[in-house]
Amino acid sequence: GGECACGTCHMIVAEEWFDKTGAITDAEEQMLSMTPERTNTSRLGCQVKAKEAMDGMTVHLPEFQM
Repeated sequence: GGECACGTCHMIVAEEWFDKTGAITDAEEQMLSMTPERTNTSRLGCQVKAKEAMDGMTVHLPEFQM
């Protein structure tokens, strides 16, 4: 994972996959709060550990990246 320091890996996870991405830390929450395109299923890609259960997961990369 990354350092959760810049927000340039903002991704929006498809709703049906969001629970598989794990818990959001306070640091990630703070970083996501600064992006105008945040949704209920926003995550920072650097904070999501890839797992076999995520095979086929759909994400959208918003135009605005910090």
